[in-house]
Amino acid sequence: MDETEFWELVDATREAAEGDPEDQADLLVERLLQLDPDSVLDFARHFESRYNRAYRWDLWGAARVLLDGAGEDGFDFFRCWLIGQGREVFEGALHGDPDSLADLLDDFDDEIDGDGEELGYAADEAYEQLTGTVTPDLGIPPAPAEPEGTPLDLADEGALADRFPKLWQRFKGG
Repeated sequence: MDETEFWELVDATREAAEGDPEDQADLLVERLLQLDPDSVLDFARHFESRYNRAYRWDLWGAARVLLDGAGEDGFDFFRCWLIGQGREVFEGALHGDPDSLADLLDDFDDEIDGDGEELGYAADEAYEQLTGTVTPDLGIPPAPAEPEGTPLDLADEGALADRFPKLWQRFKGG
């Protein structure tokens, strides 16, 4: 599975799930079960490498504003959700500025959006169902020990408002 196929699968399941991350994860497992185990591992590698790339201070700060707070677990689940939003949103947040999420996200339902925990397990679940064994080591570099980039004081709302003015305006109302 190449990168284009990875993103096509993410997009197709997101659209079919109408943006609900839990439904998207279920659909993703169903679609992955139609593939061979090596393709599922390819999908897992694509997912995990993007998950690791998103381990950045600026994205964590954006997640804090979007989610009205995000600890370590919350940020992990946010990164899964961000991948689930598709290539345009994911790459826009990574290569542009995370503040651009204010423009890239058409709708944001704080009841379901921002938490894609189940998406992070979809490939593992499909692989296990296909093979009866746990997913082997993917052979990709591990995530960095600390987020990439310049550290942010995630508890300083003033600093977050200054750093992410568009997100702050849209999601905090001021």
